[in-house]
Amino acid sequence: MDESKPAGPLRRGWTTGACATAAAKAAYLGWRTGECPDPVEIVLPGGARPAFSLALTEMIEGGARVGIVKDAGDDPDVTHGALVIATVRAGQPGSGVTFRAGEGVGTVTRAGLPLPPGEPAINPVPRQMIRDNLEKAARGIDGPMDIDVEISIPGGEAIAQKTLNPRLGILGGLSILGTTGVVVPYSCSAWIHSIYRGIDVARAGGLDHVAGATGSTSEKAVQALYNLPDHALIDMGDFAGGMLKYLRRNPVPKVTIAGGFAKMTKLGQGLLDLHSRSGAVDLAWLSERLLEAGAEPSLAEQARGANTALEVLEIAKGLGLPLADVVAQYAWQTASRALRNSDIALEITVFDRDGRLVGRVPFHPVA
Repeated sequence: MDESKPAGPLRRGWTTGACATAAAKAAYLGWRTGECPDPVEIVLPGGARPAFSLALTEMIEGGARVGIVKDAGDDPDVTHGALVIATVRAGQPGSGVTFRAGEGVGTVTRAGLPLPPGEPAINPVPRQMIRDNLEKAARGIDGPMDIDVEISIPGGEAIAQKTLNPRLGILGGLSILGTTGVVVPYSCSAWIHSIYRGIDVARAGGLDHVAGATGSTSEKAVQALYNLPDHALIDMGDFAGGMLKYLRRNPVPKVTIAGGFAKMTKLGQGLLDLHSRSGAVDLAWLSERLLEAGAEPSLAEQARGANTALEVLEIAKGLGLPLADVVAQYAWQTASRALRNSDIALEITVFDRDGRLVGRVPFHPVA
Protein backbone atom coordinates (compact mmCIF):
# COMPACT_ATOMS: atom_id res chain seq x y z
CA MET A 1 0.00 0.00 0.00
CA ASP A 2 2.98 2.34 0.32
CA GLU A 3 3.42 2.71 -3.45
CA SER A 4 0.77 5.46 -3.50
CA LYS A 5 1.86 7.10 -0.26
CA PRO A 6 1.99 10.89 -0.69
CA ALA A 7 5.28 12.69 -0.24
CA GLY A 8 5.87 14.95 2.75
CA PRO A 9 4.21 15.09 6.18
CA LEU A 10 0.94 13.17 6.42
CA ARG A 11 -2.18 14.32 8.21
CA ARG A 12 -3.56 12.00 10.90
CA GLY A 13 -7.24 11.19 11.14
CA TRP A 14 -9.83 9.71 13.50
CA THR A 15 -11.06 6.15 13.91
CA THR A 16 -14.69 5.10 13.61
CA GLY A 17 -14.55 4.56 17.37
CA ALA A 18 -13.58 8.19 17.99
CA CYS A 19 -16.29 9.44 15.62
CA ALA A 20 -18.91 7.22 17.26
CA THR A 21 -17.87 8.50 20.68
CA ALA A 22 -18.17 12.13 19.64
CA ALA A 23 -21.53 11.53 17.99
CA ALA A 24 -22.83 9.69 21.08
CA LYS A 25 -21.72 12.45 23.44
CA ALA A 26 -23.28 15.19 21.33
CA ALA A 27 -26.50 13.20 20.99
CA TYR A 28 -26.67 12.58 24.72
CA LEU A 29 -26.21 16.25 25.55
CA GLY A 30 -28.73 17.20 22.86
CA TRP A 31 -31.27 14.79 24.31
CA ARG A 32 -30.81 16.01 27.86
CA THR A 33 -30.29 19.76 27.29
CA GLY A 34 -32.02 20.41 23.97
CA GLU A 35 -28.81 21.55 22.29
CA CYS A 36 -26.06 19.46 20.68
CA PRO A 37 -22.62 21.00 21.24
CA ASP A 38 -20.95 21.79 17.91
CA PRO A 39 -18.08 21.14 17.85
CA VAL A 40 -18.11 18.43 20.49
CA GLU A 41 -14.96 17.56 22.44
CA ILE A 42 -14.11 14.06 23.65
CA VAL A 43 -11.28 12.50 25.63
CA LEU A 44 -9.31 9.76 23.87
CA PRO A 45 -7.67 6.84 25.75
CA GLY A 46 -4.29 8.59 25.63
CA GLY A 47 -5.70 11.82 27.08
CA ALA A 48 -5.93 13.90 23.89
CA ARG A 49 -9.04 16.07 23.52
CA PRO A 50 -10.03 16.44 19.86
CA ALA A 51 -13.18 18.31 18.80
CA PHE A 52 -15.53 17.15 16.03
CA SER A 53 -17.94 19.16 13.89
CA LEU A 54 -21.45 17.78 13.56
CA ALA A 55 -22.85 16.85 10.15
CA LEU A 56 -26.29 15.76 11.36
CA THR A 57 -28.40 16.66 14.38
CA GLU A 58 -31.93 15.45 14.96
CA MET A 59 -34.14 15.39 18.01
CA ILE A 60 -36.29 12.27 18.10
CA GLU A 61 -38.91 11.01 20.47
CA GLY A 62 -37.15 10.08 23.69
CA GLY A 63 -33.66 10.84 22.44
CA ALA A 64 -31.41 12.44 19.84
CA ARG A 65 -29.41 11.46 16.75
CA VAL A 66 -26.06 12.97 15.71
CA GLY A 67 -23.84 12.21 12.73
CA ILE A 68 -20.14 12.93 12.21
CA VAL A 69 -18.26 12.49 8.93
CA LYS A 70 -15.19 10.36 9.43
CA ASP A 71 -11.93 12.03 8.47
CA ALA A 72 -9.16 9.46 8.11
CA GLY A 73 -6.54 12.11 7.34
CA ASP A 74 -4.18 11.04 4.57
CA ASP A 75 -4.75 7.32 5.19
CA PRO A 76 -6.38 5.37 2.32
CA ASP A 77 -9.12 4.13 4.66
CA VAL A 78 -12.27 2.69 3.04
CA THR A 79 -14.39 4.40 5.70
CA HIS A 80 -13.00 7.89 4.99
CA GLY A 81 -15.94 10.19 4.40
CA ALA A 82 -18.49 7.80 5.92
CA LEU A 83 -21.21 9.27 8.13
CA VAL A 84 -21.03 7.75 11.61
CA ILE A 85 -24.35 8.22 13.43
CA ALA A 86 -25.15 7.72 17.11
CA THR A 87 -28.73 7.51 18.30
CA VAL A 88 -29.08 7.90 22.06
CA ARG A 89 -32.12 7.05 24.18
CA ALA A 90 -32.88 6.12 27.77
CA GLY A 91 -31.67 2.64 28.71
CA GLN A 92 -33.22 0.11 31.02
CA PRO A 93 -32.83 0.97 34.73
CA GLY A 94 -29.52 -0.38 36.01
CA SER A 95 -28.23 -1.25 32.53
CA GLY A 96 -25.51 1.39 32.28
CA VAL A 97 -24.42 2.12 28.72
CA THR A 98 -25.66 -0.52 26.25
CA PHE A 99 -24.96 -0.86 22.55
CA ARG A 100 -26.92 -1.69 19.41
CA ALA A 101 -25.91 -2.14 15.78
CA GLY A 102 -27.86 0.11 13.46
CA GLU A 103 -27.81 0.30 9.67
CA GLY A 104 -24.38 -0.49 8.23
CA VAL A 105 -22.81 -1.76 11.47
CA GLY A 106 -22.13 -5.48 11.57
CA THR A 107 -23.01 -8.21 14.01
CA VAL A 108 -20.54 -10.84 15.22
CA THR A 109 -21.54 -14.36 14.15
CA ARG A 110 -18.37 -16.40 14.83
CA ALA A 111 -16.38 -17.14 17.94
CA GLY A 112 -12.76 -16.02 18.23
CA LEU A 113 -13.26 -12.26 18.05
CA PRO A 114 -13.02 -9.91 21.06
CA LEU A 115 -16.84 -9.95 21.22
CA PRO A 116 -19.10 -13.01 21.45
CA PRO A 117 -21.48 -14.03 18.65
CA GLY A 118 -24.65 -11.98 18.59
CA GLU A 119 -23.00 -8.76 19.74
CA PRO A 120 -22.86 -5.60 17.61
CA ALA A 121 -19.40 -5.17 16.06
CA ILE A 122 -18.46 -2.25 18.28
CA ASN A 123 -15.06 -3.27 19.60
CA PRO A 124 -14.15 -3.22 23.32
CA VAL A 125 -11.95 -0.09 23.28
CA PRO A 126 -14.51 2.06 21.40
CA ARG A 127 -17.20 0.77 23.79
CA GLN A 128 -15.13 1.86 26.77
CA MET A 129 -14.36 5.19 25.14
CA ILE A 130 -18.08 5.81 24.58
CA ARG A 131 -18.91 4.75 28.15
CA ASP A 132 -16.24 6.98 29.67
CA ASN A 133 -17.27 10.06 27.72
CA LEU A 134 -21.00 9.53 28.27
CA GLU A 135 -20.61 8.93 31.98
CA LYS A 136 -18.51 12.08 32.31
CA ALA A 137 -21.14 14.05 30.36
CA ALA A 138 -23.92 12.61 32.52
CA ARG A 139 -22.16 13.60 35.74
CA GLY A 140 -21.65 17.13 34.39
CA ILE A 141 -25.39 17.72 33.97
CA ASP A 142 -26.64 15.30 36.61
CA GLY A 143 -28.21 13.23 33.82
CA PRO A 144 -29.19 9.56 33.70
CA MET A 145 -26.40 6.98 33.47
CA ASP A 146 -28.51 4.23 31.87
CA ILE A 147 -28.10 4.97 28.17
CA ASP A 148 -28.95 3.03 25.01
CA VAL A 149 -26.53 3.79 22.15
CA GLU A 150 -27.17 2.69 18.58
CA ILE A 151 -24.36 3.23 16.07
CA SER A 152 -25.09 3.24 12.35
CA ILE A 153 -23.15 3.99 9.16
CA PRO A 154 -25.37 4.48 6.10
CA GLY A 155 -23.94 2.42 3.24
CA GLY A 156 -21.73 0.52 5.66
CA GLU A 157 -22.86 -2.90 4.48
CA ALA A 158 -21.57 -2.18 0.98
CA ILE A 159 -18.31 -0.68 2.30
CA ALA A 160 -17.79 -3.76 4.49
CA GLN A 161 -17.49 -5.92 1.37
CA LYS A 162 -14.12 -4.20 0.82
CA THR A 163 -12.94 -5.35 4.26
CA LEU A 164 -12.29 -8.72 5.91
CA ASN A 165 -15.50 -8.53 7.94
CA PRO A 166 -17.46 -11.12 5.90
CA ARG A 167 -14.57 -13.60 6.21
CA LEU A 168 -14.34 -13.03 9.95
CA GLY A 169 -18.06 -13.64 10.34
CA ILE A 170 -19.01 -10.01 10.96
CA LEU A 171 -22.17 -9.68 8.90
CA GLY A 172 -24.36 -6.76 7.94
CA GLY A 173 -21.80 -3.99 7.95
CA LEU A 174 -18.65 -2.44 9.31
CA SER A 175 -16.92 -2.72 12.66
CA ILE A 176 -16.45 0.24 14.99
CA LEU A 177 -12.71 0.11 15.57
CA GLY A 178 -9.74 1.85 17.08
CA THR A 179 -7.52 1.42 20.13
CA THR A 180 -6.23 5.00 20.36
CA GLY A 181 -8.91 6.94 18.48
CA VAL A 182 -6.25 8.18 16.04
CA VAL A 183 -5.62 6.94 12.49
CA VAL A 184 -1.90 7.00 11.66
CA PRO A 185 -1.61 7.27 7.85
CA TYR A 186 -0.24 4.18 6.12
CA SER A 187 0.17 2.37 9.43
CA CYS A 188 0.44 -1.41 9.26
CA SER A 189 -1.36 -1.88 12.57
CA ALA A 190 -4.85 -2.37 11.12
CA TRP A 191 -3.64 -5.05 8.70
CA ILE A 192 -1.66 -6.86 11.38
CA HIS A 193 -4.71 -6.70 13.66
CA SER A 194 -6.87 -8.31 10.95
CA ILE A 195 -4.31 -11.11 10.56
CA TYR A 196 -4.48 -11.82 14.28
CA ARG A 197 -8.28 -11.82 14.31
CA GLY A 198 -8.37 -14.14 11.29
CA ILE A 199 -6.19 -16.65 13.14
CA ASP A 200 -8.32 -16.31 16.28
CA VAL A 201 -11.50 -17.02 14.30
CA ALA A 202 -9.94 -20.05 12.60
CA ARG A 203 -8.81 -21.48 15.94
CA ALA A 204 -12.15 -20.84 17.61
CA GLY A 205 -13.85 -22.58 14.69
CA GLY A 206 -11.73 -25.70 15.25
CA LEU A 207 -9.89 -25.49 11.92
CA ASP A 208 -6.71 -27.54 11.68
CA HIS A 209 -5.37 -25.85 8.55
CA VAL A 210 -4.96 -22.18 7.65
CA ALA A 211 -3.34 -20.60 4.61
CA GLY A 212 -1.67 -17.21 4.51
CA ALA A 213 -1.40 -15.71 1.04
CA THR A 214 0.55 -12.77 -0.32
CA GLY A 215 -2.17 -11.73 -2.76
CA SER A 216 -5.51 -12.56 -4.34
CA THR A 217 -4.14 -14.88 -7.06
CA SER A 218 -2.25 -17.11 -4.65
CA GLU A 219 -5.16 -17.00 -2.18
CA LYS A 220 -7.66 -18.24 -4.77
CA ALA A 221 -5.22 -20.89 -5.92
CA VAL A 222 -4.49 -22.30 -2.46
CA GLN A 223 -8.17 -22.26 -1.55
CA ALA A 224 -8.95 -24.29 -4.67
CA LEU A 225 -6.01 -26.64 -3.98
CA TYR A 226 -7.42 -27.66 -0.59
CA ASN A 227 -11.08 -26.60 -0.85
CA LEU A 228 -10.55 -24.41 2.19
CA PRO A 229 -13.41 -22.43 3.74
CA ASP A 230 -13.10 -18.65 3.61
CA HIS A 231 -12.29 -18.34 7.31
CA ALA A 232 -9.24 -20.59 6.84
CA LEU A 233 -7.70 -17.93 4.57
CA ILE A 234 -5.43 -15.37 6.25
CA ASP A 235 -4.84 -12.18 4.27
CA MET A 236 -1.13 -12.18 5.08
CA GLY A 237 -0.06 -9.75 2.35
CA ASP A 238 3.55 -8.75 2.92
CA PHE A 239 3.40 -9.45 6.66
CA ALA A 240 4.71 -13.01 6.74
CA GLY A 241 6.58 -12.33 9.96
CA GLY A 242 3.55 -10.89 11.72
CA MET A 243 1.44 -13.90 10.81
CA LEU A 244 4.06 -16.51 11.66
CA LYS A 245 5.01 -15.00 15.01
CA TYR A 246 1.36 -14.87 16.06
CA LEU A 247 0.87 -18.48 14.94
CA ARG A 248 3.86 -19.52 17.02
CA ARG A 249 2.04 -18.20 20.11
CA ASN A 250 -1.40 -19.33 18.89
CA PRO A 251 -0.74 -22.45 16.82
CA VAL A 252 -2.87 -24.18 14.22
CA PRO A 253 -1.79 -27.76 13.33
CA LYS A 254 -1.15 -27.07 9.63
CA VAL A 255 -0.07 -23.82 7.98
CA THR A 256 0.38 -23.15 4.27
CA ILE A 257 2.17 -20.08 3.00
CA ALA A 258 1.09 -19.30 -0.55
CA GLY A 259 2.63 -16.66 -2.73
CA GLY A 260 3.94 -15.56 -6.07
CA PHE A 261 7.46 -16.37 -7.12
CA ALA A 262 8.97 -12.94 -6.35
CA LYS A 263 7.48 -12.76 -2.86
CA MET A 264 8.57 -16.31 -2.06
CA THR A 265 12.04 -15.47 -3.32
CA LYS A 266 12.20 -12.64 -0.78
CA LEU A 267 11.05 -15.03 1.93
CA GLY A 268 13.74 -17.45 0.78
CA GLN A 269 16.33 -14.68 1.06
CA GLY A 270 15.42 -14.39 4.73
CA LEU A 271 12.98 -11.47 4.66
CA LEU A 272 9.84 -11.69 6.80
CA ASP A 273 8.49 -8.35 5.56
CA LEU A 274 7.93 -8.95 1.87
CA HIS A 275 7.26 -5.34 0.90
CA SER A 276 9.62 -3.52 -1.45
CA ARG A 277 10.53 -1.09 1.34
CA SER A 278 12.31 -3.93 3.17
CA GLY A 279 14.32 -5.10 0.20
CA ALA A 280 14.15 -6.09 -3.44
CA VAL A 281 14.59 -9.50 -5.00
CA ASP A 282 18.30 -10.28 -4.97
CA LEU A 283 19.00 -11.53 -8.49
CA ALA A 284 22.50 -12.63 -7.52
CA TRP A 285 20.97 -14.82 -4.79
CA LEU A 286 18.41 -16.12 -7.26
CA SER A 287 21.10 -16.98 -9.80
CA GLU A 288 22.78 -19.15 -7.12
CA ARG A 289 19.48 -20.98 -6.64
CA LEU A 290 19.31 -21.47 -10.41
CA LEU A 291 22.66 -23.25 -10.20
CA GLU A 292 21.27 -25.47 -7.44
CA ALA A 293 18.33 -26.28 -9.71
CA GLY A 294 20.78 -27.62 -12.31
CA ALA A 295 21.44 -24.66 -14.59
CA GLU A 296 24.68 -24.17 -16.47
CA PRO A 297 26.94 -21.43 -15.04
CA SER A 298 26.44 -19.31 -18.16
CA LEU A 299 22.67 -19.36 -17.62
CA ALA A 300 23.08 -18.43 -13.96
CA GLU A 301 25.23 -15.50 -15.01
CA GLN A 302 22.53 -14.44 -17.47
CA ALA A 303 20.00 -14.49 -14.62
CA ARG A 304 22.06 -11.92 -12.71
CA GLY A 305 21.21 -9.38 -15.40
CA ALA A 306 17.51 -10.20 -15.61
CA ASN A 307 14.95 -7.45 -15.14
CA THR A 308 12.69 -9.37 -12.77
CA ALA A 309 12.41 -12.57 -10.77
CA LEU A 310 9.64 -13.66 -13.13
CA GLU A 311 12.03 -13.49 -16.05
CA VAL A 312 14.37 -15.87 -14.23
CA LEU A 313 11.49 -18.22 -13.46
CA GLU A 314 10.43 -18.29 -17.11
CA ILE A 315 13.99 -19.19 -18.16
CA ALA A 316 14.02 -22.05 -15.63
CA LYS A 317 10.56 -23.29 -16.66
CA GLY A 318 11.60 -23.31 -20.30
CA LEU A 319 14.48 -25.63 -19.44
CA GLY A 320 12.47 -27.80 -17.07
CA LEU A 321 14.53 -26.72 -14.04
CA PRO A 322 12.79 -26.86 -10.62
CA LEU A 323 13.82 -23.37 -9.56
CA ALA A 324 10.56 -22.63 -7.74
CA ASP A 325 10.97 -25.82 -5.68
CA VAL A 326 14.46 -24.72 -4.65
CA VAL A 327 13.19 -21.26 -3.71
CA ALA A 328 10.37 -22.89 -1.74
CA GLN A 329 12.94 -24.88 0.27
CA TYR A 330 14.69 -21.68 1.32
CA ALA A 331 11.35 -19.98 2.05
CA TRP A 332 10.42 -22.94 4.27
CA GLN A 333 13.64 -22.51 6.22
CA THR A 334 12.98 -18.80 6.84
CA ALA A 335 9.38 -19.41 7.87
CA SER A 336 10.27 -22.37 10.08
CA ARG A 337 12.68 -20.22 12.08
CA ALA A 338 9.81 -17.85 12.89
CA LEU A 339 7.70 -20.87 13.98
CA ARG A 340 10.44 -22.61 15.96
CA ASN A 341 9.37 -24.90 18.80
CA SER A 342 5.74 -24.80 17.71
CA ASP A 343 5.26 -28.34 16.25
CA ILE A 344 3.27 -26.77 13.40
CA ALA A 345 3.33 -28.64 10.09
CA LEU A 346 4.44 -25.99 7.57
CA GLU A 347 4.00 -25.99 3.81
CA ILE A 348 5.20 -23.54 1.15
CA THR A 349 3.37 -23.22 -2.17
CA VAL A 350 4.58 -21.02 -5.04
CA PHE A 351 2.18 -19.94 -7.77
CA ASP A 352 2.71 -18.14 -11.06
CA ARG A 353 0.65 -15.16 -12.19
CA ASP A 354 -2.03 -17.43 -13.59
CA GLY A 355 -2.43 -19.28 -10.29
CA ARG A 356 -0.61 -22.42 -11.43
CA LEU A 357 1.38 -24.27 -8.79
CA VAL A 358 5.06 -24.06 -9.82
CA GLY A 359 6.90 -24.85 -6.59
CA ARG A 360 6.21 -26.56 -3.30
CA VAL A 361 7.59 -27.90 -0.06
CA PRO A 362 4.95 -30.24 1.41
CA PHE A 363 3.87 -30.21 5.05
CA HIS A 364 6.74 -30.90 7.38
CA PRO A 365 6.78 -30.40 11.18
CA VAL A 366 8.77 -27.45 12.45
CA ALA A 367 11.26 -28.51 15.08
